[in-house]
Amino acid sequence: MSCGSTGGAGCRSGGCGGSGGRTEGDLSRRAFLRDSAAMTVTTLAAGVTLHVFGAEPATARAPDEKVTAKVRWGLLIDVSRCADGCDQCVVACQQENGWRDTGHPETDAQWIRKLTVKNPRNGASFSLPMMCQHCAEPPCVDVCPTGASFKRADGIVLVDKHICIGCRYCMMACPYNARSFIHEPLEDQRPHAPRGKGTVESCTLCVHRVDEGRVPACVEACNDSAGGAMLFGDLNDPASEISRRVASYRTTRIRSDLGTDPGVHYRNI
Repeated sequence: MSCGSTGGAGCRSGGCGGSGGRTEGDLSRRAFLRDSAAMTVTTLAAGVTLHVFGAEPATARAPDEKVTAKVRWGLLIDVSRCADGCDQCVVACQQENGWRDTGHPETDAQWIRKLTVKNPRNGASFSLPMMCQHCAEPPCVDVCPTGASFKRADGIVLVDKHICIGCRYCMMACPYNARSFIHEPLEDQRPHAPRGKGTVESCTLCVHRVDEGRVPACVEACNDSAGGAMLFGDLNDPASEISRRVASYRTTRIRSDLGTDPGVHYRNI
């Protein structure tokens, strides 16, 4: 199958990702991952976690409580519940984080987008949401020359807008085309999601919500007004809903052959 589609304010806490999130190996420069193969199907054993649609993933994290690797946040998306033409997850992300579609996909922000995936052999197609895959081994972090791209200890991959120089190496390294460069001046910014002209940005898993004990806006919207296709939770907790489902059903992680260990799992593709 083939997939088709398409000066910085920021912080180390709150909207940009909390404190205590980096670990010693996060800024190492690993070699570029080879670009080969297409989607591969994997079945995970227990040890991954999501929560029921719309349910709170955990109690809120205290402001002085450090992020730890005991938790790994991730998503499970059931494509069979994702209707063609439905964009509730995209709209919710735009409203929550203050970015918008201006009709110029070559320069517009794309924190989350809907893709149509088509089997070239028989013409079968389906729709799925694509966003940052919050990899355990993120190539965007590997190539960042300033350390602006980083992975929190709980698996959420973020960009520190204070030190992003806009080189866009991370955009080139990302196998999922999940990052955007901000070309134009910004208006009506959200305090919890600082953005900045000349910097790179991508899905944050609504880290400000997660740290408050809530689910990402896309998950909430999908559950409330769409097909209930998205499940969020702790992939490190075997008792969590997401872990039980990943352990019970065959799931796919896009381009898992690259060794990035994505935190987003798809079912029924």
